[in-house]
Order: sequence, then C-alpha cells, then structure tokens
Amino acid sequence: MNVTIIIVAGLFGLSVISGMLGLGVAFAAIPFLGFFLDDLVHEIQPLSLILNGITAFFSAFGFSRSGLVDWRRAGVLCLVTTTFAPIGAWLAQSTDRRLLWALYFCAVVYLAVQMFRPAKAATAEPRYRLALLLAIPISVLSGLLGVGPGFLLLPCLILLGVEPKHAAAINAVAVTPPSFSALIPHIGTMRIDPALAVMLVVAGAAGSFLGARLTSVRLSDPTVKRLFGVLLVVMTAVQLYRLLRA
Repeated sequence: MNVTIIIVAGLFGLSVISGMLGLGVAFAAIPFLGFFLDDLVHEIQPLSLILNGITAFFSAFGFSRSGLVDWRRAGVLCLVTTTFAPIGAWLAQSTDRRLLWALYFCAVVYLAVQMFRPAKAATAEPRYRLALLLAIPISVLSGLLGVGPGFLLLPCLILLGVEPKHAAAINAVAVTPPSFSALIPHIGTMRIDPALAVMLVVAGAAGSFLGARLTSVRLSDPTVKRLFGVLLVVMTAVQLYRLLRA
C-alpha cells in the first residue's frame, strides 16, 4: 500500500478521535508522523501545528452546532494561548530533541493518571480564573513541544470543574489561533511537502468535524474523559516503542 495513503488514512482516524475531544490532532499526529518523517523541529512540528489549527477549527464548528461552546470564556482563553504559544515554539528551535520528548512523556503520564481517577461531582462554579492562569505555562510548553495547548488545557478544564463535553467545546475554540501563532517561528526553517500537507488538511478537517458531532450527540461526559485517558496511553506507548527501536 502506498505510504501516502497510510499517512492520510491514519491521520483521518486520529482526527476523528481528537475531534471528539476538541483537541486538535497535533499531540497524536507528532508520534504518528514520526514513523514516516525524520525531522521533529523543522518538518513534523510545523506540519502538526498546521493540522492542529485546522482540526481544532472544524471540531469547534462541530461543537458549536450543538450549542456547547461558551464563546466568552473560550475567547479569553484564546487571547492567552495565542499570545504565549509562540514563545515555546521559538525555544524549540534551540532545545535538545531528547528534552522535548522527555517533557512530552512527563505531561502525558501525569494527565493519563488524572483522567482515570474516579470522577468527582462537578462544582457549581468551575474555576475558570485558575484555568486562565494555568493556560500561560501550558501554552509555552505546548509551543515548545509543537502540539498546540489542547492536550494540556482540556484535562486542566475538566479537573477544575468544567463538564467534559463543555470543556472539549471550549478547548477546541481556544486552541485554534495559538496553533497558527506557534507556527510563526517555524516559517523560515520548516520543510513541508505541499501535496502531502493538502491531503492531510482535508482528511483532518473531515475527521475532526465528524468526531465533534459524535461527541455532541452520542457520548456521555464520563466516556469523553476516559477516551482522552486511553488516547494518551496509546499514543505514549507508540512513541516509546518507536524511540526504543531507533
């Protein structure tokens, strides 16, 4: 089977899952694309950021069709994440690759543990102000990793009392602009195949919209939370296997 078909089909599947969680696909796309592309900082990260912005946008559109987006809070988070994500992306240009992967693994292990813990009753007033404060270091770290802030911001919102479906909807909106702002430091050095990028963008857009609609209509809040935890574990195991085989 043609390698391009495998990449596009795999990215579509990942986009459906990430769209269900309002994440943008980058945090799953980075280890997946790592099987086929070699340059993390100049090829995989910029391509993943483009895909993250596109998939998050179409995921947000899918959630908005169901009225799940809190536009005011999502807009404030957008300002923070868009402002601080480029700082991490700039730092990534001169940071050791092994350190980047170490940060990635530490983050996903912690979040996976949190997602599998028994759910607490939702608070009457979710702590949005604390989420806004935490969005600053989250945006810098995600820019450094080239994954967009969604994979850290979503569990942060859930752990601070936001219902998972609403957290996914807010997250999808909040991570769209910083995915593109974090791309800015990569523009002068990135090396991307335009034809492959176009195919992946189309597959990602379709998959993420479908995923958001599935969550809006079919999935319960506890299922959304567990799905996120499973995805973290699977993608971490895949990347560890790849690195150990290298």
